[in-house]
Amino acid sequence: MGSAQGTGGRGAAPKQEGRGVAYAPVRRLTVLYDAECPLCTWVRDWLMRQRRLVPLELVPAGSQEARRRFPGIDHGPTLDEITVVADGGQVYRGPAAWVVCLWALAEHRPLAHRMATPSGARFARAAVLAAAKYRQGQRPTAQWQGGVYRRGDGWTYHPQHGWSYAGPPEACDSDGCASR
Repeated sequence: MGSAQGTGGRGAAPKQEGRGVAYAPVRRLTVLYDAECPLCTWVRDWLMRQRRLVPLELVPAGSQEARRRFPGIDHGPTLDEITVVADGGQVYRGPAAWVVCLWALAEHRPLAHRMATPSGARFARAAVLAAAKYRQGQRPTAQWQGGVYRRGDGWTYHPQHGWSYAGPPEACDSDGCASR
């Protein structure tokens, strides 16, 4: 998350070493979260109460809005793990997504820098695995509990509205989607 140093003047974008692409500063982050998960919605609310150094937009994962904004990403996995998309097109998933969320917060940026180290990354991974285990325990077991049910292939069941299809998880090309 550190800033890239370059020799160019103000406004010049330095090149990232070995990648051949211009460095893109992060000015806004969009967090894709599971709106049906109590832990995820608690974290969403917590993030919104924090003082932010970088604006955060929180969008339900797999929603029409998420698909409209980010047609180039696979939306199936966004329901399983937090995904953060930066305004420069960078995509962060899992532990890296949690670290970038902390980096956006004024009081937690120092923690994000520590978690970006090799030993901190192990801690971040352990925290994400603990959250995943908690989420798994919150999901209905063999019996459906009557809430909204989402599948990774784009189908959603809502008890009041029935089944709906949001489209394939992968983006279609500009010529449209082939019929299936």
